[in-house]
Amino acid sequence: MGKKGKGTGSFGKRRNKTHTTCRRCGRKSYHIQKSTCSACGFPAPRKRTYQWGQKAIRRKTTGTGRMRYLKDLPRRFKNGFQEGTE
Repeated sequence: MGKKGKGTGSFGKRRNKTHTTCRRCGRKSYHIQKSTCSACGFPAPRKRTYQWGQKAIRRKTTGTGRMRYLKDLPRRFKNGFQEGTE
């Protein structure tokens, strides 16, 4: 087997994982040796976003997930944030 190049023969030698799941964004982008996430930039306090990646920002923005807290805010605001009234 020819294992000199970077083709078929070399793929058998690849067994070390460089990335694992990130604590902040949940993607498999946390580089173990660098200790940084390539997707969100963790552990940096600011989230990693770039203007050249408009489509990536659109995928991750508010409204793409469940919005467990935000989705009922307009209704609660309309009623003056009342609680426990019957």
